[in-house]
Amino acid sequence: MSVKSEVAVEVHDVTVAYHRRPVLWDIDVEIPAGRLVAVIGPNGAGKSTLLKAILGLVPTASGRIEIFGQGLREARGLIGYVPQRETVDWEFPIDALGVVMMGRYGRLGWLRRPGRADREAAERCLAQVGMAEFAGRQISQLSGGQQQRVFLARALCQDARLYFMDEPFAGVDAATERAIVEVLRSLREAGKTVIAVHHDLQTVREYFDHVVLLNMRMVAAGPVGEVFTHENLQKTYGGRLTLLDAAAEAVRLAGLGGVAAAHPVGPVRRAPGE
Repeated sequence: MSVKSEVAVEVHDVTVAYHRRPVLWDIDVEIPAGRLVAVIGPNGAGKSTLLKAILGLVPTASGRIEIFGQGLREARGLIGYVPQRETVDWEFPIDALGVVMMGRYGRLGWLRRPGRADREAAERCLAQVGMAEFAGRQISQLSGGQQQRVFLARALCQDARLYFMDEPFAGVDAATERAIVEVLRSLREAGKTVIAVHHDLQTVREYFDHVVLLNMRMVAAGPVGEVFTHENLQKTYGGRLTLLDAAAEAVRLAGLGGVAAAHPVGPVRRAPGE
């Protein structure tokens, strides 16, 4: 399948409503290919909804979405998806390798069974996220960080061109966070695009090179060095002073060439509709 554009995702005038209550209003954004992209905003801003709308998982009330210049149906084979961990049924009786091999089904179709090449690809992806020794472990017996690595490996096994990740760092341990960052950087080096909902403002500059700031409406989008500013964060978070203070400190440290501060912004619960 040929790629028709250097723009990975185009969203034009998209509105999404749940039970007639708007969650996203008139969203316009273009996301360039080959970038690591953070989608940030406060609780209830519609960050996860934006990803789901692009993926066709929730209906749009209006607007148009293109992926590499194509509709979702044509581009579906180019996409990998890592959902939020809490949306997954971790009691389903399957081992880690089985989960990762699910990433091959899109290539195989439902009538073909995975073969040796598919199993080997799944094993390589598990090894890439540091989970090779847990291939036969039931997913319910894995820690939260290990479960997240398995789902990341499943997405890698799809060998996609564009990856969507819904809070991939939420609730994981430091070792898993480092492993995910390494995977993201390797994907970028391979020319892939990653769009991730992210909640830790202090690591945006360190982990990502493009950012989308969202609060039901589009606030700003572009390279981190240009768009991730205190002014734009104020527009995005409004009067939520705790987050704003942390954001200001993150921007200050980034400007000084520093890294994450000692008190990172932790995960926060979403409002309904997020």
